[in-house]
Amino acid sequence: MKTNYFLIALLFNFLFQFAQAQNTFDIDFSNASRSQACQRCTQIFQQTPKEIRFSIERDKNNTLYFEVNDKQWFNQLFKNAGDGIAIDVVSKDRYGCLEVLLDVGQIRGELLKPVYATALKKTLKPYKNGTFRTRIGKLPLVYANKDVEFNMLFLGNKSLCRYQTIFNLEAYQLDLLDMGMYLDSITYKTKVSAKANEDQYTLKYKTLNFTIPFEKNKSTYSQEDIKPLYDSLRLTDFNIKSIDIKAYASIEGNLQRNMELQEQRANSIVTALQAFQKPTITTEVSSAENWVEFLNDIAGTSYENLKELNKQQIKAKVVGATAQALEPYLKNHRKAIISLSLEKKDRYNDQSIDQLIRLFNSAINEDELDTATELQNSIFEKLKKKEADPSVLNKMAMPKQLKYVPFFNKNSAMRYMIDIRNMLIAYNELQELERLAPKDQKVKYNLAALAIQLWRYKALPLKDDVIKKQIGALKDYGIATTLIKRMFVNYHIVRTENLMRTRDFANKDKSVDYIFTNYKGIPLRDYDYLSLAQYLTYYANIEQAITVLQDKVKQIDVNENLLFYYLNLTLVDDELTQQSDYRTIMLNAIDKDKKRYCRLFNPNNDGGVTFQLLENDYLRDTYCENCEQ
Repeated sequence: MKTNYFLIALLFNFLFQFAQAQNTFDIDFSNASRSQACQRCTQIFQQTPKEIRFSIERDKNNTLYFEVNDKQWFNQLFKNAGDGIAIDVVSKDRYGCLEVLLDVGQIRGELLKPVYATALKKTLKPYKNGTFRTRIGKLPLVYANKDVEFNMLFLGNKSLCRYQTIFNLEAYQLDLLDMGMYLDSITYKTKVSAKANEDQYTLKYKTLNFTIPFEKNKSTYSQEDIKPLYDSLRLTDFNIKSIDIKAYASIEGNLQRNMELQEQRANSIVTALQAFQKPTITTEVSSAENWVEFLNDIAGTSYENLKELNKQQIKAKVVGATAQALEPYLKNHRKAIISLSLEKKDRYNDQSIDQLIRLFNSAINEDELDTATELQNSIFEKLKKKEADPSVLNKMAMPKQLKYVPFFNKNSAMRYMIDIRNMLIAYNELQELERLAPKDQKVKYNLAALAIQLWRYKALPLKDDVIKKQIGALKDYGIATTLIKRMFVNYHIVRTENLMRTRDFANKDKSVDYIFTNYKGIPLRDYDYLSLAQYLTYYANIEQAITVLQDKVKQIDVNENLLFYYLNLTLVDDELTQQSDYRTIMLNAIDKDKKRYCRLFNPNNDGGVTFQLLENDYLRDTYCENCEQ
């Protein structure tokens, strides 16, 4: 999944103060005439649709542009001669950890000469992706090689009406909730990596999650330790394909020693599990100190005051008698959270794809349908591992008869899941199959899932009322209500995209409200939560996006992308960042990926949210403690 970025404007309402040394040009910063001079500007911003976006862009020649996605709104805002814009150039040097952060009033950096309506309209031109931009100045040479950001001063009748900072929100490609496809059962596409820039998926049939506690000072696990666990999982019919272990140490003691110990414990678990099967297990092991549960557990106790200290100060306190007193909590923090990805044992694994096709066709001829099913699944394993091309499915010879419908259905579904470019082919195959088996629930479900995708990509002239009726009809074929609700959420996601194109904002908002109201009734994975939050943010419903994520981010095993997306949404909230729960969330992010956390404070045009977050003393202290040691 590629990472791309878009800019959202965030308001900062400050007192109108101004440093005496600044050149104010002809801008009136006083409060006296502001209400009258800014009346129209204020009204325009109050009535601005949430979908309007604007930003400051800088080209390779250090020319600065105001960029906007709505020309009509631009012309309304800059209508009169005294309407304009000025730029406050802010350097990251201001926030050095050894610097004293001075209160400089309204302007944080250097104010550039304002540009007014006539000049703004004169250079306004179409740019790209439906946007427009106009020239607003040149960056002074002194800032050419520095990390800088650009705050905007919106002017009405040459009076300051609005001071605005821009922050950069990390975004992911908007996606539907994964509806899966019916093979023998519902099968989903699972993201291979937690990294935002990877767009690789695998098909998984079974995943098991469990927790193993670590005994204090014990670093190894034997087969005898693990065998009861292995037996309890009943893995006789499955092989472990991959293991993801997140190992956690309690917070007391030396950080480096804690990490080494957790790595040893995690790797010993993998070694013990590997002894039970021949296929090599792909493993991913990460380790961290368990600050999340420690800070959660001491809330409401006599040790709650520790939450106000930094990590090193807490470690200095949790020794001796204090560590002993906290041991009932600490013992629960030493553990491994393990996720096993399983695949069915395949007795035909050593056969070539051509041999599997011959054996399958022979089993069909002999009417040995159970054997044929097993062979079809073996063929699918070859496709999943890219050891064969989906075109081999055409060599599977089956009569077009009712009893072979499950085989045809699975072939069509797999054809699409292996390669999305086969979507229309799979849909046409399933439509033909529907005529043979008009009441088959799996065929009906797969058709509806593909119809939603084809409708979204305009690959077929499908109408929204037809799609809606097709989804609703699934209940008549015994499809689970939760699966139908998931489809209806996807229906409204596509509908909002279509309504945005026609600028029908009222009905678009109704679909957004439907999604926010109904998502809780659907079992969701972390990737689904992230998709929903990204969707809501895209349509400027940031508070709803935060609500979707707020319970997930308090869990120690939260998905990394989901956690950092939440931070992107909330770091700008000064009140929220002061709360002890928020500190716990930040420490979790630092433990998961410190470099990624520190990048949040890069310039907003260099992958950060904005380094001006460091105006917040608490965020600055946390940043300096963890990123600029």
